[in-house]
Amino acid sequence: MKSGDRKISRRRLLGSAAGATAGLGLLHESIPHRGAHDQLARAAGEEHGGRGGGGVPSEAHKGAGHRGTVGRVDPRVNGFDPQEILRDYDRGRVVREGGRTIREFELVAEDREIEVAPGVKFAAWTYNGRVPGPTLRATEGERVRVKFVNGSNHPHTIHFHGIHRDLSDGIPGVGVGNIEPGGSTTYEFDALPFGLHLYHCHSTPLAEHIAKGLYGAFIIDPEKGRPEADELVMVMNGFDTNFDLANEVYAVNTVAFAYHDSPIQVKRGQLVRMYVVNILEFDLLNSFHLHANFFDYYPTGTKREPRDFTDTVVMGQGERGILELRFPFTGKYMFHAHVSEFADLGWMGFFEVTD
Repeated sequence: MKSGDRKISRRRLLGSAAGATAGLGLLHESIPHRGAHDQLARAAGEEHGGRGGGGVPSEAHKGAGHRGTVGRVDPRVNGFDPQEILRDYDRGRVVREGGRTIREFELVAEDREIEVAPGVKFAAWTYNGRVPGPTLRATEGERVRVKFVNGSNHPHTIHFHGIHRDLSDGIPGVGVGNIEPGGSTTYEFDALPFGLHLYHCHSTPLAEHIAKGLYGAFIIDPEKGRPEADELVMVMNGFDTNFDLANEVYAVNTVAFAYHDSPIQVKRGQLVRMYVVNILEFDLLNSFHLHANFFDYYPTGTKREPRDFTDTVVMGQGERGILELRFPFTGKYMFHAHVSEFADLGWMGFFEVTD
């Protein structure tokens, strides 16, 4: 077979694979992606009495209107739940030293197999056993102290976005540099500027260390705080399941279609604040689109005034922003990447708005 004959775009396969393989078109190239494709087909077969090998029965998605997955990823097996990640904030341990507040955290790098879609396993590198890692939260001006323990089989670091000295930048060749397996170090810096940031491993090859799962959101609240809201963390990510430097699964908070199958519950009229981070590797751009509503958008969250009032934002790798809105009506409202390919491959969900 000629190499040109082997390459088939995801777009062509999305059309031809509709309704097959547990409803999730995970193929990017026909031969290299067969493993993930077959795993999903088997999952569908188990769910429907073995009939999934030739395609998912139409009744599996009757009335759904959009493809999701057949079956669910068990959060007890993964060790983390996308529903809990939405509102789970690690505020660390607070101590006082020399008259100022020190906020202490601990992050441990671990190798761990996770399930990113039903039947699709991924050999991840994690912080504290989850992808994304814990959402760290501090207040502007506090001292942040992060103990890092490398329990992985590979050298790693933690690089924090923000303002700090080079010695705490978490990159190879500067300061303590790479932390070898079994080693540990402590990063320390002031929480500046306020806004929505992120942290990730900066060991080389950089794309691999990020794509494998070593990242998380880092929120620095303004000293005077923000208005009370229902706050949600959404880390947009993806997974290269066959190591060909292209993603086969796209998601928010790791599990494909997690909020499609179990919509995010919010209250009508309540202020909703979304901390949205794009940590996607192997694709230059990602996006967030909300149906039937508009939101105020604060890029990086470092200004008090919104830049846009819109329903769609586009983010490059490492970009992030705060989205604020209220839902005026009850009902189910979709959100997804406004790259149809990403949405079809797992990056799609719903808000369920109730009184």
